[in-house]
Amino acid sequence: MTSMQPLGQNEKASGRRLRKGAVMNPPTDADLQSAVTAEFLALADLLDALPETEWDTPSLCAGWRVREVVAHMTMPVRYSVEQFQAELRDCEFDFTRLSNRVASRDGALPVSVLVGNLRDDVLHRWTPPGGGYRGALNHAVIHGLDISVPLGVPRRASDDTIAIVLNDLTRGGAHAHFGVDLDGINLRATDMDWSFGSGRPIKGRAEDLALVVCGRTLPGGRVDGELARPGTGN
Repeated sequence: MTSMQPLGQNEKASGRRLRKGAVMNPPTDADLQSAVTAEFLALADLLDALPETEWDTPSLCAGWRVREVVAHMTMPVRYSVEQFQAELRDCEFDFTRLSNRVASRDGALPVSVLVGNLRDDVLHRWTPPGGGYRGALNHAVIHGLDISVPLGVPRRASDDTIAIVLNDLTRGGAHAHFGVDLDGINLRATDMDWSFGSGRPIKGRAEDLALVVCGRTLPGGRVDGELARPGTGN
């Protein structure tokens, strides 16, 4: 299995362009936490109605099925800080090894347990180290897309929410975590009023641009243009 890291550990606030000529104020922590909750609950509703066989659908996280991604996302519900640190020590402080171990082990939990974890308030109020609710939102949205795109389900995130994530990934600098170089690139969403940068154009739906910037490999035809492939996918 490939490495996974908490997404969006850059807290730099940036304005978000939601419609032509209007730049909204940065969201508050209360706004972000509410959006985090909405993302997890929407994913829970989607997966609760999913036939159990579809939990074995390969996700966009290389080597992980839907069930492993959900197990990874919901770790904070099942592990206290002390338990997490004990697991990390046992993995010689290798977060990739820890992530793969826990995803593989906990992905075997009953789907009802994993869906219940997505609905747990502990998860809704969790934040990654150094990332705050902005990092938690990026984590929830991107991993939710890692699941929904292979399932053929449209994004659940609102335009406001996906704009926050796109701004963090681009203007906020989080793309560097994935080894993606955006110099000389113009990203332009085709389903909402959002763009970034100048140069060679890359066009697609907002969700697909976010995934490309995170180094995901998408099904063919979803994005017009290509970024140089990073050395790691997740």
